[in-house]
Amino acid sequence: MAETDLLTVEDRVALLVNALVDERDPFPVVKLFTPDAGATWLLTECDPDEPDRFFGLCDLGLGCPEIGYVSLTEIMSIPGPLGLPVERDLHFVACKSLTTYADEARIKGRIVA
Repeated sequence: MAETDLLTVEDRVALLVNALVDERDPFPVVKLFTPDAGATWLLTECDPDEPDRFFGLCDLGLGCPEIGYVSLTEIMSIPGPLGLPVERDLHFVACKSLTTYADEARIKGRIVA
């Protein structure tokens, strides 16, 4: 699977803009998930100095989602139990800020988006 299957050029631009502006609680740009497991990522920013490093809400399906940094290369290397690759949610449109998603995820033990 290629990175371009998960992130479009427009996504990359939006992720970089979020990293460079002063807004400290942006809306997620993209949602990635494992179709055959419980892992989900809501990404808000891409590090301008390290293009493989992203910031967002990360949930590996263990009941403790957290905000932090993640490598897109590592995300792409995670197969689910059936060997299916990580996918992008093509229908995801963020309707709230990252911290609002994170607050809800902590209460529910998983990302609901």
